[in-house]
Amino acid sequence: MKDKKHLSVSAIENGTVIDHIPAKNLFKVISILGLDKIPNQITFGTNLESGKLGRKAIVKIADKYFERDEINRIAIVAPHAKLNIIKDYEVAEKMLVEVPDNITGIVKCVNPKCVTNVEKVTPKFKVIDKKNVSLKCYYCEKITDQEQMEYK
Repeated sequence: MKDKKHLSVSAIENGTVIDHIPAKNLFKVISILGLDKIPNQITFGTNLESGKLGRKAIVKIADKYFERDEINRIAIVAPHAKLNIIKDYEVAEKMLVEVPDNITGIVKCVNPKCVTNVEKVTPKFKVIDKKNVSLKCYYCEKITDQEQMEYK
């Protein structure tokens, strides 16, 4: 009989597990990666206990592997996330996300008068703080921090 204190989420044969997502940012990660638009089996858990984060979330995506630019998107909302690449039910590779130096087309500028919000111009930012993820708009130079971020 199973230990009733531990619940398990079914393992995936092949795919990616994204771990150490801050619980409050789970749905932001799902949105940023477009996981709500793909047919793959996706399992997620939130408000799980974590020694590092207090509460964390985890996402398991069957038969999906991410490119580096997709992985870096995760870093915007979960800078300490870890990815486990699963092959034949085993962890084949572990990856850390890295906040990129520049971000294009993922986040909206907070300045309503910015050209990116007035015309069809793709938002571009320089990352000025990788630890707390703070962005400076390439066009209007307005600073956007994690609390203000809206995603495209």
